[in-house]
Amino acid sequence: MQLASTLTGDEGGALRPKPALGAPGAQTRSAIVATIAGNTLEFYDFLAYTAFAVYIGKAFFPARSELASLLLSLATFGVGFFTRPLGALLIGALADRAGRRPALLLTIGLMAVGTLAVAVTPSYATIGFAAPLILVVARLIQGLALGGEVGPSNALLLEFAPLHRRGAYIGWQGASQGIAVLAAGLVGLVLGIVLSKEQLADWGWRVPFALGLVIVPVGLVIRRRLPETLPAPGARGAGDVLRVLWREHRRSLVLAVLIIMSLTISTYVMNYMTTYALTALGLPASKAMLSTVTFGAILAAGSFWSGALADRFGRRPVMIVSRIAVILAIYPAFVFLVDHRSAWALVFVTAALTVLGLAGSIAALTAVTEIFPSEVRSCGNATAYAASVSIFGGTTQFVIAWLIGATGDPLSPAYYVILSSLISLWAMFQISETKPAA
Repeated sequence: MQLASTLTGDEGGALRPKPALGAPGAQTRSAIVATIAGNTLEFYDFLAYTAFAVYIGKAFFPARSELASLLLSLATFGVGFFTRPLGALLIGALADRAGRRPALLLTIGLMAVGTLAVAVTPSYATIGFAAPLILVVARLIQGLALGGEVGPSNALLLEFAPLHRRGAYIGWQGASQGIAVLAAGLVGLVLGIVLSKEQLADWGWRVPFALGLVIVPVGLVIRRRLPETLPAPGARGAGDVLRVLWREHRRSLVLAVLIIMSLTISTYVMNYMTTYALTALGLPASKAMLSTVTFGAILAAGSFWSGALADRFGRRPVMIVSRIAVILAIYPAFVFLVDHRSAWALVFVTAALTVLGLAGSIAALTAVTEIFPSEVRSCGNATAYAASVSIFGGTTQFVIAWLIGATGDPLSPAYYVILSSLISLWAMFQISETKPAA
Protein backbone atom coordinates (compact mmCIF):
# COMPACT_ATOMS: atom_id res chain seq x y z
CA MET A 1 0.00 0.00 0.00
CA GLN A 2 1.60 3.26 -1.12
CA LEU A 3 0.65 6.42 0.70
CA ALA A 4 -0.43 9.21 -1.59
CA SER A 5 0.81 12.44 -0.10
CA THR A 6 1.12 16.16 -0.45
CA LEU A 7 4.15 18.04 0.81
CA THR A 8 4.00 20.68 3.47
CA GLY A 9 6.69 22.84 5.05
CA ASP A 10 8.62 21.39 7.98
CA GLU A 11 11.09 23.00 10.33
CA GLY A 12 14.30 24.20 8.80
CA GLY A 13 12.81 24.36 5.32
CA ALA A 14 12.60 20.57 4.97
CA LEU A 15 9.56 18.88 3.49
CA ARG A 16 7.32 16.53 5.39
CA PRO A 17 4.64 14.27 3.88
CA LYS A 18 1.06 14.87 4.78
CA PRO A 19 -1.19 11.80 4.79
CA ALA A 20 -3.69 11.85 1.96
CA LEU A 21 -7.32 12.64 2.50
CA GLY A 22 -9.76 9.77 2.77
CA ALA A 23 -9.10 7.76 5.90
CA PRO A 24 -6.04 9.32 7.56
CA GLY A 25 -7.03 7.89 10.93
CA ALA A 26 -7.04 4.36 9.56
CA GLN A 27 -3.74 4.95 7.74
CA THR A 28 -2.15 6.37 10.86
CA ARG A 29 -3.30 3.45 13.00
CA SER A 30 -2.04 1.02 10.37
CA ALA A 31 1.36 2.73 10.29
CA ILE A 32 1.69 2.75 14.08
CA VAL A 33 0.68 -0.90 14.41
CA ALA A 34 3.04 -2.02 11.65
CA THR A 35 5.92 -0.02 13.09
CA ILE A 36 5.59 -1.00 16.73
CA ALA A 37 4.75 -4.65 16.05
CA GLY A 38 7.98 -5.19 14.16
CA ASN A 39 9.92 -3.02 16.59
CA THR A 40 8.57 -5.00 19.55
CA LEU A 41 9.51 -8.29 17.93
CA GLU A 42 13.05 -7.17 17.14
CA PHE A 43 13.73 -5.78 20.60
CA TYR A 44 12.20 -8.89 22.18
CA ASP A 45 14.49 -11.17 20.19
CA PHE A 46 17.52 -9.04 21.02
CA LEU A 47 16.79 -8.48 24.71
CA ALA A 48 15.61 -11.98 25.56
CA TYR A 49 19.30 -12.84 25.61
CA THR A 50 19.75 -10.59 28.67
CA ALA A 51 17.21 -12.37 30.83
CA PHE A 52 18.83 -15.73 30.11
CA ALA A 53 22.49 -14.67 30.04
CA VAL A 54 23.38 -16.90 33.00
CA TYR A 55 22.03 -20.04 31.29
CA ILE A 56 23.41 -19.14 27.86
CA GLY A 57 26.80 -18.69 29.48
CA LYS A 58 26.65 -22.21 30.92
CA ALA A 59 25.56 -23.70 27.58
CA PHE A 60 28.11 -21.98 25.34
CA PHE A 61 30.95 -20.89 27.62
CA PRO A 62 31.84 -23.55 30.20
CA ALA A 63 34.49 -22.07 32.49
CA ARG A 64 36.18 -22.73 35.82
CA SER A 65 33.98 -20.21 37.63
CA GLU A 66 30.41 -19.01 37.23
CA LEU A 67 31.65 -15.41 37.04
CA ALA A 68 33.92 -16.21 34.09
CA SER A 69 31.07 -18.01 32.32
CA LEU A 70 28.74 -15.05 32.92
CA LEU A 71 31.31 -12.52 31.71
CA LEU A 72 31.85 -14.48 28.49
CA SER A 73 28.10 -14.64 27.95
CA LEU A 74 27.72 -10.89 28.56
CA ALA A 75 30.66 -10.19 26.27
CA THR A 76 28.81 -12.09 23.53
CA PHE A 77 25.71 -10.03 24.29
CA GLY A 78 27.92 -6.98 23.75
CA VAL A 79 29.14 -8.34 20.41
CA GLY A 80 25.65 -7.71 19.08
CA PHE A 81 26.30 -3.99 19.51
CA PHE A 82 29.40 -3.91 17.31
CA THR A 83 27.39 -4.11 14.09
CA ARG A 84 24.69 -1.67 15.18
CA PRO A 85 26.51 1.41 13.81
CA LEU A 86 27.02 -0.41 10.50
CA GLY A 87 23.34 -1.31 10.37
CA ALA A 88 22.46 2.29 11.24
CA LEU A 89 24.60 3.70 8.43
CA LEU A 90 23.61 1.21 5.74
CA ILE A 91 19.94 0.66 6.58
CA GLY A 92 19.45 4.25 7.76
CA ALA A 93 20.82 5.53 4.44
CA LEU A 94 18.57 3.04 2.64
CA ALA A 95 15.56 4.47 4.50
CA ASP A 96 16.51 8.03 3.51
CA ARG A 97 17.15 6.96 -0.09
CA ALA A 98 14.61 4.25 -0.97
CA GLY A 99 12.03 4.73 1.77
CA ARG A 100 11.17 3.76 5.32
CA ARG A 101 9.19 0.64 4.37
CA PRO A 102 11.94 -1.35 2.52
CA ALA A 103 14.37 -0.58 5.34
CA LEU A 104 11.97 -1.86 7.99
CA LEU A 105 11.26 -5.03 6.00
CA LEU A 106 14.98 -5.70 5.77
CA THR A 107 15.56 -5.28 9.51
CA ILE A 108 12.89 -7.78 10.53
CA GLY A 109 14.23 -10.33 8.03
CA LEU A 110 17.77 -10.03 9.38
CA MET A 111 16.55 -10.32 12.97
CA ALA A 112 14.72 -13.55 12.09
CA VAL A 113 17.94 -15.08 10.73
CA GLY A 114 19.95 -14.16 13.82
CA THR A 115 17.27 -15.36 16.24
CA LEU A 116 16.94 -18.69 14.44
CA ALA A 117 20.66 -19.29 14.87
CA VAL A 118 20.49 -18.53 18.61
CA ALA A 119 17.49 -20.83 19.07
CA VAL A 120 18.82 -23.93 17.29
CA THR A 121 22.62 -23.86 17.73
CA PRO A 122 23.77 -26.85 19.80
CA SER A 123 25.69 -26.23 23.02
CA TYR A 124 29.46 -26.32 23.52
CA ALA A 125 29.19 -29.82 24.95
CA THR A 126 27.73 -31.03 21.64
CA ILE A 127 29.73 -29.30 18.91
CA GLY A 128 32.60 -27.68 20.78
CA PHE A 129 34.11 -24.36 19.71
CA ALA A 130 31.69 -24.05 16.79
CA ALA A 131 28.87 -23.34 19.25
CA PRO A 132 30.13 -20.01 20.64
CA LEU A 133 31.36 -19.04 17.15
CA ILE A 134 27.87 -19.48 15.66
CA LEU A 135 26.38 -17.62 18.62
CA VAL A 136 28.71 -14.67 17.99
CA VAL A 137 27.76 -14.54 14.30
CA ALA A 138 24.07 -14.67 15.23
CA ARG A 139 24.50 -11.74 17.62
CA LEU A 140 26.31 -9.77 14.92
CA ILE A 141 23.38 -10.26 12.55
CA GLN A 142 20.89 -9.28 15.25
CA GLY A 143 22.92 -6.17 15.98
CA LEU A 144 22.97 -5.22 12.29
CA ALA A 145 19.18 -5.51 12.19
CA LEU A 146 18.50 -3.55 15.36
CA GLY A 147 20.99 -0.86 14.39
CA GLY A 148 18.91 -0.18 11.30
CA GLU A 149 15.53 -0.44 13.01
CA VAL A 150 15.35 2.57 15.30
CA GLY A 151 16.08 5.33 12.79
CA PRO A 152 13.50 4.41 10.13
CA SER A 153 10.82 3.59 12.73
CA ASN A 154 11.38 6.87 14.60
CA ALA A 155 11.36 8.81 11.33
CA LEU A 156 8.12 7.20 10.20
CA LEU A 157 6.37 7.86 13.52
CA LEU A 158 7.55 11.46 13.59
CA GLU A 159 6.54 12.10 9.98
CA PHE A 160 3.07 10.71 10.56
CA ALA A 161 2.51 12.70 13.75
CA PRO A 162 0.69 16.03 14.01
CA LEU A 163 3.23 18.70 15.00
CA HIS A 164 1.73 19.10 18.48
CA ARG A 165 1.77 15.34 19.20
CA ARG A 166 5.21 14.27 18.03
CA GLY A 167 6.30 13.31 21.54
CA ALA A 168 3.23 11.12 21.97
CA TYR A 169 3.90 9.35 18.67
CA ILE A 170 7.58 8.78 19.49
CA GLY A 171 6.23 7.39 22.77
CA TRP A 172 5.12 4.37 20.76
CA GLN A 173 8.81 3.61 20.21
CA GLY A 174 9.41 3.46 23.96
CA ALA A 175 6.19 1.51 24.46
CA SER A 176 7.20 -1.10 21.90
CA GLN A 177 10.52 -1.60 23.68
CA GLY A 178 8.68 -1.87 26.98
CA ILE A 179 6.32 -4.47 25.55
CA ALA A 180 9.36 -6.39 24.32
CA VAL A 181 11.02 -6.30 27.75
CA LEU A 182 7.73 -7.24 29.44
CA ALA A 183 7.20 -10.17 27.09
CA ALA A 184 10.75 -11.43 27.67
CA GLY A 185 10.29 -11.03 31.42
CA LEU A 186 6.93 -12.81 31.50
CA VAL A 187 8.29 -15.70 29.46
CA GLY A 188 11.27 -15.88 31.80
CA LEU A 189 9.04 -15.68 34.88
CA VAL A 190 6.83 -18.53 33.67
CA LEU A 191 9.81 -20.66 32.73
CA GLY A 192 11.46 -19.92 36.09
CA ILE A 193 8.33 -21.19 37.86
CA VAL A 194 7.56 -24.29 35.81
CA LEU A 195 11.10 -25.47 35.04
CA SER A 196 13.93 -26.50 37.32
CA LYS A 197 17.36 -24.88 37.16
CA GLU A 198 18.63 -27.92 35.30
CA GLN A 199 15.87 -27.74 32.70
CA LEU A 200 16.43 -23.98 32.21
CA ALA A 201 20.14 -24.56 31.70
CA ASP A 202 19.57 -27.56 29.40
CA TRP A 203 16.86 -26.36 26.99
CA GLY A 204 14.46 -23.91 28.67
CA TRP A 205 16.48 -20.82 27.71
CA ARG A 206 15.81 -21.61 24.02
CA VAL A 207 12.03 -21.26 24.40
CA PRO A 208 11.89 -17.42 24.27
CA PHE A 209 13.79 -17.35 20.98
CA ALA A 210 11.58 -20.04 19.47
CA LEU A 211 8.49 -18.02 20.45
CA GLY A 212 9.95 -14.96 18.72
CA LEU A 213 10.42 -16.91 15.51
CA VAL A 214 6.76 -17.94 15.50
CA ILE A 215 5.71 -14.28 15.33
CA VAL A 216 8.12 -13.27 12.52
CA PRO A 217 5.73 -14.07 9.61
CA VAL A 218 3.08 -11.81 11.15
CA GLY A 219 5.57 -8.97 11.40
CA LEU A 220 6.63 -9.37 7.78
CA VAL A 221 3.04 -9.33 6.52
CA ILE A 222 1.99 -6.18 8.35
CA ARG A 223 5.19 -4.32 7.45
CA ARG A 224 4.59 -4.98 3.76
CA ARG A 225 1.49 -2.80 4.15
CA LEU A 226 3.36 0.13 5.69
CA PRO A 227 2.58 3.55 4.20
CA GLU A 228 5.65 5.39 2.87
CA THR A 229 6.47 8.81 4.36
CA LEU A 230 9.69 9.69 2.50
CA PRO A 231 8.78 12.49 0.06
CA ALA A 232 10.85 11.27 -2.93
CA PRO A 233 12.12 7.68 -2.61
CA GLY A 234 14.99 6.84 -4.94
CA ALA A 235 15.92 10.47 -5.64
CA ARG A 236 19.38 10.24 -4.03
CA GLY A 237 22.14 7.74 -3.52
CA ALA A 238 23.26 6.41 -0.15
CA GLY A 239 26.55 8.27 -0.51
CA ASP A 240 24.70 11.57 -0.89
CA VAL A 241 22.80 10.93 2.35
CA LEU A 242 25.97 10.14 4.29
CA ARG A 243 27.86 13.15 2.87
CA VAL A 244 25.09 15.58 3.85
CA LEU A 245 24.87 14.04 7.32
CA TRP A 246 28.59 14.36 7.97
CA ARG A 247 29.19 17.78 6.40
CA GLU A 248 26.16 19.63 7.71
CA HIS A 249 25.04 17.83 10.88
CA ARG A 250 28.19 16.65 12.70
CA ARG A 251 27.51 18.71 15.83
CA SER A 252 23.95 17.41 16.11
CA LEU A 253 25.27 13.88 15.68
CA VAL A 254 27.78 14.21 18.54
CA LEU A 255 25.28 15.80 20.91
CA ALA A 256 22.70 13.14 20.09
CA VAL A 257 25.20 10.38 20.91
CA LEU A 258 26.00 11.95 24.28
CA ILE A 259 22.33 12.48 25.15
CA ILE A 260 21.41 8.91 24.31
CA MET A 261 24.42 7.62 26.28
CA SER A 262 22.88 8.00 29.75
CA LEU A 263 19.50 6.70 28.56
CA THR A 264 21.25 3.63 27.18
CA ILE A 265 23.30 2.93 30.29
CA SER A 266 20.27 3.38 32.55
CA THR A 267 18.19 1.09 30.33
CA TYR A 268 20.75 -1.70 30.28
CA VAL A 269 21.33 -1.42 34.01
CA MET A 270 17.58 -1.99 34.40
CA ASN A 271 17.73 -4.87 31.92
CA TYR A 272 20.59 -6.32 33.95
CA MET A 273 18.62 -6.29 37.20
CA THR A 274 17.43 -9.87 36.70
CA THR A 275 21.02 -11.09 36.42
CA TYR A 276 22.01 -8.73 39.26
CA ALA A 277 19.31 -10.26 41.46
CA LEU A 278 20.52 -13.78 40.63
CA THR A 279 24.23 -13.12 41.15
CA ALA A 280 24.65 -10.18 43.54
CA LEU A 281 21.49 -10.58 45.65
CA GLY A 282 21.17 -14.37 45.55
CA LEU A 283 17.45 -14.40 44.66
CA PRO A 284 15.90 -17.40 42.84
CA ALA A 285 14.98 -17.08 39.15
CA SER A 286 11.24 -16.92 39.82
CA LYS A 287 11.76 -13.77 41.94
CA ALA A 288 14.62 -12.25 39.94
CA MET A 289 12.49 -12.19 36.76
CA LEU A 290 10.06 -9.84 38.52
CA SER A 291 12.53 -7.05 37.83
CA THR A 292 12.32 -7.52 34.06
CA VAL A 293 8.53 -7.76 34.22
CA THR A 294 8.32 -4.55 36.27
CA PHE A 295 10.69 -2.65 34.01
CA GLY A 296 8.88 -3.74 30.86
CA ALA A 297 5.40 -3.02 32.21
CA ILE A 298 6.27 0.53 33.28
CA LEU A 299 8.13 1.25 30.06
CA ALA A 300 5.19 0.00 27.98
CA ALA A 301 2.53 1.92 29.89
CA GLY A 302 4.50 5.04 30.83
CA SER A 303 5.99 5.95 27.45
CA PHE A 304 2.76 7.69 26.40
CA TRP A 305 2.77 9.75 29.60
CA SER A 306 6.41 10.63 28.97
CA GLY A 307 5.63 11.70 25.41
CA ALA A 308 2.74 13.86 26.61
CA LEU A 309 5.10 15.65 29.03
CA ALA A 310 7.45 16.42 26.14
CA ASP A 311 4.59 17.79 24.03
CA ARG A 312 3.31 19.99 26.84
CA PHE A 313 6.46 21.34 28.50
CA GLY A 314 9.08 20.94 25.79
CA ARG A 315 11.89 18.48 25.16
CA ARG A 316 14.76 20.20 27.01
CA PRO A 317 13.22 20.88 30.44
CA VAL A 318 11.61 17.44 30.69
CA MET A 319 14.73 15.45 29.84
CA ILE A 320 16.99 17.63 32.03
CA VAL A 321 14.79 17.41 35.14
CA SER A 322 14.37 13.65 34.64
CA ARG A 323 18.12 13.06 34.39
CA ILE A 324 18.83 15.12 37.52
CA ALA A 325 16.23 13.05 39.40
CA VAL A 326 17.97 9.82 38.36
CA ILE A 327 21.34 11.15 39.56
CA LEU A 328 19.92 12.00 42.96
CA ALA A 329 17.94 8.77 43.43
CA ILE A 330 20.02 5.90 42.11
CA TYR A 331 22.63 5.62 44.88
CA PRO A 332 20.15 5.49 47.80
CA ALA A 333 17.97 3.14 45.74
CA PHE A 334 20.79 0.59 45.39
CA VAL A 335 21.73 0.97 49.05
CA PHE A 336 18.13 0.15 49.96
CA LEU A 337 18.08 -2.85 47.61
CA VAL A 338 21.35 -4.30 48.91
CA ASP A 339 20.23 -3.85 52.52
CA HIS A 340 16.90 -5.65 52.02
CA ARG A 341 17.74 -8.24 49.28
CA SER A 342 14.11 -9.24 48.73
CA ALA A 343 11.72 -9.56 45.82
CA TRP A 344 9.58 -6.63 46.96
CA ALA A 345 12.64 -4.38 47.33
CA LEU A 346 13.78 -5.42 43.83
CA VAL A 347 10.39 -4.52 42.35
CA PHE A 348 10.22 -1.21 44.25
CA VAL A 349 13.70 -0.05 43.22
CA THR A 350 13.21 -1.14 39.60
CA ALA A 351 9.87 0.68 39.43
CA ALA A 352 11.15 3.90 41.04
CA LEU A 353 14.25 4.19 38.85
CA THR A 354 12.31 3.29 35.71
CA VAL A 355 9.69 6.00 36.33
CA LEU A 356 12.32 8.67 36.98
CA GLY A 357 14.32 7.81 33.87
CA LEU A 358 11.31 7.28 31.65
CA ALA A 359 9.92 10.74 32.47
CA GLY A 360 12.54 12.28 30.18
CA SER A 361 13.52 9.46 27.84
CA ILE A 362 10.81 10.04 25.23
CA ALA A 363 11.54 13.78 25.30
CA ALA A 364 15.18 12.96 24.56
CA LEU A 365 14.32 10.51 21.76
CA THR A 366 11.97 13.07 20.23
CA ALA A 367 14.61 15.80 20.41
CA VAL A 368 17.35 13.72 18.79
CA THR A 369 14.94 12.80 15.98
CA GLU A 370 13.78 16.39 15.41
CA ILE A 371 17.25 17.93 15.24
CA PHE A 372 17.79 16.17 11.89
CA PRO A 373 15.85 17.30 8.78
CA SER A 374 13.84 14.69 6.85
CA GLU A 375 16.54 14.24 4.18
CA VAL A 376 18.92 12.68 6.75
CA ARG A 377 16.50 12.02 9.63
CA SER A 378 16.53 8.24 9.50
CA CYS A 379 20.28 7.89 8.99
CA GLY A 380 21.17 10.63 11.50
CA ASN A 381 18.88 9.32 14.22
CA ALA A 382 19.85 5.70 13.61
CA THR A 383 23.59 6.47 13.58
CA ALA A 384 23.47 8.52 16.80
CA TYR A 385 21.35 5.91 18.54
CA ALA A 386 23.39 2.94 17.32
CA ALA A 387 26.76 4.55 18.06
CA SER A 388 25.77 5.40 21.62
CA VAL A 389 24.09 2.07 22.24
CA SER A 390 27.02 0.17 20.72
CA ILE A 391 29.65 1.94 22.80
CA PHE A 392 27.75 2.09 26.07
CA GLY A 393 24.86 -0.39 25.85
CA GLY A 394 27.09 -3.16 24.57
CA THR A 395 29.52 -2.75 27.43
CA THR A 396 27.30 -1.70 30.36
CA GLN A 397 26.38 -5.15 31.61
CA PHE A 398 29.92 -6.47 31.19
CA VAL A 399 31.38 -3.43 32.94
CA ILE A 400 29.10 -3.54 35.96
CA ALA A 401 29.46 -7.33 36.31
CA TRP A 402 33.25 -6.90 36.19
CA LEU A 403 33.17 -3.98 38.64
CA ILE A 404 31.07 -5.92 41.12
CA GLY A 405 33.35 -8.96 40.78
CA ALA A 406 36.57 -6.94 41.01
CA THR A 407 35.60 -4.61 43.86
CA GLY A 408 33.02 -6.66 45.68
CA ASP A 409 30.86 -3.52 45.79
CA PRO A 410 27.24 -4.24 44.75
CA LEU A 411 26.64 -0.46 44.43
CA SER A 412 28.86 -0.26 41.32
CA PRO A 413 25.89 0.11 38.89
CA ALA A 414 24.85 3.35 40.64
CA TYR A 415 28.28 4.94 40.20
CA TYR A 416 28.29 4.14 36.50
CA VAL A 417 24.85 5.65 35.93
CA ILE A 418 25.74 8.84 37.83
CA LEU A 419 28.92 9.44 35.82
CA SER A 420 27.23 8.93 32.45
CA SER A 421 24.25 11.07 33.44
CA LEU A 422 26.46 14.05 34.26
CA ILE A 423 27.99 13.92 30.78
CA SER A 424 24.58 13.63 29.13
CA LEU A 425 23.29 16.57 31.13
CA TRP A 426 25.96 18.76 29.58
CA ALA A 427 24.86 17.70 26.08
CA MET A 428 21.19 18.30 26.91
CA PHE A 429 21.99 21.90 27.81
CA GLN A 430 23.78 22.41 24.48
CA ILE A 431 20.85 21.73 22.16
CA SER A 432 18.06 24.18 21.40
CA GLU A 433 14.42 23.42 22.14
CA THR A 434 12.97 21.43 19.21
CA LYS A 435 9.30 21.53 20.19
CA PRO A 436 7.40 23.11 17.25
CA ALA A 437 5.85 26.50 17.96
CA ALA A 438 2.09 26.35 18.67
